[in-house]
Amino acid sequence: MSAEGGPCLVRLAGGDPLPAWVARLDRTAFGAGWKAPAAHEALWLIPELAFARWACVPAAGEAELLRIAVDPAHLGQGWGRSLLEACQEALAAERMPSLFLEVRVSNAAAIRLYQACGWKRCGLRSGYYPDGEDAALFQRSGS
Repeated sequence: MSAEGGPCLVRLAGGDPLPAWVARLDRTAFGAGWKAPAAHEALWLIPELAFARWACVPAAGEAELLRIAVDPAHLGQGWGRSLLEACQEALAAERMPSLFLEVRVSNAAAIRLYQACGWKRCGLRSGYYPDGEDAALFQRSGS
């Protein structure tokens, strides 16, 4: 499996157990881990490498990227982009073409990734994070 050949994508739905490696990466990337996906969430995985967690509202045709993380040993190898693009395609196929996310304004690498994948900045949440940092709001429409 390689980033050039596309990811081997696995989808977990609400109620599916959370793999231990996802819980570890979640704590590493965000300082605290979340539990298994809730009924309205989907979790896409590139096993042992990366995950993306989405809140989905099919009736509105919308999804929000809650978290995306790549194992630190594999950063800069295209896995984040491969995962994000695969999720965008899967959500569009599930009739959820309107996508949203929030990201720390200081997270330049993530912002570059989102922009490269067709996301547009649409707002700002002042003091959004517990440490007072602002969150940039992004959206993406279409497949």
